Amino acid sequence: MQDPYIYVVIVSALALLAYYFTLLKAGIARVQFKVPAPSHDGPEEYVRHVRAHHNTLEHLVLFLPGMWLFTYAVSPLWAAAIGIIWPPMRVLYAIGYHKAAEKRLLPLYFSMPVIYIFVLGSLIGGIVKLVQGA
Repeated sequence: MQDPYIYVVIVSALALLAYYFTLLKAGIARVQFKVPAPSHDGPEEYVRHVRAHHNTLEHLVLFLPGMWLFTYAVSPLWAAAIGIIWPPMRVLYAIGYHKAAEKRLLPLYFSMPVIYIFVLGSLIGGIVKLVQGA
């Protein structure tokens, strides 16, 4: 039988690639809109690329440790099954944000619950394991 942690590893790698996508697009936008480093001031189109990148980083900080905590406290298979939603939704979030701020919302609404499930689920799962003496 395949080690179930490998699925969480794959989802983690996909999450990092989604983050890298936003990093790459923000860097390309810097060149496209001629915004010199280290400034983040520029036209709205540029700022939306940077915000998509920063927002994804802010969520990644909760997503990855949350998923691994959930993996340990609840289940690696459930963590991977729930977590697989996050990377494509964050890419769609960024693509939408690049077009217009309001076009980021639907993917955001699908990616945010994943984080809540991981953080709260790992807390509950940890408490259950503690009570059971596991």
